[in-house]
Amino acid sequence: MKKSGLEKQKAMKLTGKMKQAGASAPFGQDAAAPLDRRDQRKLDQALGLVPFAVKLHSDLVAQLQALAQARSTGMNQVVAELLTKALADQTLSG
Repeated sequence: MKKSGLEKQKAMKLTGKMKQAGASAPFGQDAAAPLDRRDQRKLDQALGLVPFAVKLHSDLVAQLQALAQARSTGMNQVVAELLTKALADQTLSG
């Protein structure tokens, strides 16, 4: 085998080891492994969460993202809070 072939094989071996090790957690954070999709879906179902996809204008999405960032929460939490409040207001006025 040529030297270039050996170097290529070493590089592939090193790349494989790096992928297996995974990304290290940022400093000061726990190194908890993220859940795979199946486990996350089971946790969501146990909490009574249902996926709900909608299409919104980009300016509205930008406002939601800014609000979520300002509150340091996730989009799901912000949207759920706003929908709950709007539906409660609708029920009271209707």
